[in-house]
Amino acid sequence: MRLRILLVTAVTTALVLATLLVPLALLTRSHAADRATADATARAQSLAAGIGTALAHPGPEGSRATAASLVTAANGANLPRTSVILADGTVLGPPARVTDAVRLARYGRAFAYAPPEGGQTVLVPVQGTSGGTAVVHVALTDTQLYAGTLPSWLAFAGLGAGLVLLGLLVADRLGARLVGSTQRLAKVADRLAAGDLTARAEPEGPPELRLVAGQLNHLAGRIEGFLTAERENAADLAHRLRTPVAALRLDAEGLRDPAEAERIAADVAALERSVDEVIRTARKPLRDATGRTGAGGPSRDGADEPSADLAAVARERADFWRPLAEDQGRTLDFQAPAAPVYVRADEAELAAAVDALIGNVFDHTPEGVGMRLHVSAAAGDRAGGLLVIEDDGPGFPEGHVPQRGKSGGGSTGLGLDIVRRVAEESGGRTELTAARRASGGEDTPGNGRGARVEAHLGGPSA
Repeated sequence: MRLRILLVTAVTTALVLATLLVPLALLTRSHAADRATADATARAQSLAAGIGTALAHPGPEGSRATAASLVTAANGANLPRTSVILADGTVLGPPARVTDAVRLARYGRAFAYAPPEGGQTVLVPVQGTSGGTAVVHVALTDTQLYAGTLPSWLAFAGLGAGLVLLGLLVADRLGARLVGSTQRLAKVADRLAAGDLTARAEPEGPPELRLVAGQLNHLAGRIEGFLTAERENAADLAHRLRTPVAALRLDAEGLRDPAEAERIAADVAALERSVDEVIRTARKPLRDATGRTGAGGPSRDGADEPSADLAAVARERADFWRPLAEDQGRTLDFQAPAAPVYVRADEAELAAAVDALIGNVFDHTPEGVGMRLHVSAAAGDRAGGLLVIEDDGPGFPEGHVPQRGKSGGGSTGLGLDIVRRVAEESGGRTELTAARRASGGEDTPGNGRGARVEAHLGGPSA
């Protein structure tokens, strides 16, 4: 932007100066020519008066010698070439041709003209001499005609260059002010994008930028208000769930079957932990996908970075869901390496992601459809791990693109979004695929197209 302002200023100033200085330079050249011509005419008229007196009456040769001396005196250094052409064609002084212009001057007319060879020629008749009219011939070269033009042009060029530089200096200061204000607005926008909702722009610069700064501050305030209200609503909603969860705990404790009571109590405890995690998450400072906090909180780099064993968490959640799978006639196969597979994720969030993957199979496939949960370390030198779940159900609908809040299957549509968010915050990604099984046939339990979800999770920083 700053360079464009300088370029526009330079071009505009140059055009304006060219419009003014070019005619002025031509006028200076014309004025120099007029001045040189007028000076030559005056010299010719003065010489014509002396020549006329010397040749007024016929006499000894001394009168012509006097005229010749006058012509010689008129041809000094750096002076125009001056000659006198007598009526009989004799030339006193430098050589000069008898042209039609000279013949016209003999009729008593003084004038100046531009000969083909360049320069300017002044002719002044000398009447009253013996033998006819003589003509004073003064020839100006181009150098003599336009003497003093070059210094004037150089002065004009210097003036134009100075004005251009002055214009560029003013434009640079103006551009620096505009660019500086714009850059500061961009930095405030970057801070807002990073989650720092306390960032505000200082209204400065031209009215348009001050208006943008004001609207940006208004937008930041609105975003902060909306997010605060949303987080408070989430915390309030989670807090309201405590009452029905407490009732479930009492009901579980009242069951006669101790094993059943213990199992349901464990489920209720897990539900309570999930509710508590929702409340804690809603109370945390905002942070973006790179882990920076919005209120200047700790970074997720280094010692404050979360880390969890993907294999251990997935194994624990698979054991949790296996009794329900057995009740529905499902198989739940789990494979994971014996060594820990550390990924950059909070253990509770990682457990929620695994629950979402397994829960989707229960929610969207018929009873009896089996599933397989695999955990492996990232291939090659990449840190992190790979979490894969496959099922034998009908698979994803043709052209299915999961969107937050839209599942196409009657659910909230948040399950896969939870997995995506956990994967992306760890520096990874998710992939959804569906491929017909080699056995072919109808989409029946154990013989469907099958759905496959891969969650690539990044490893903790070294």
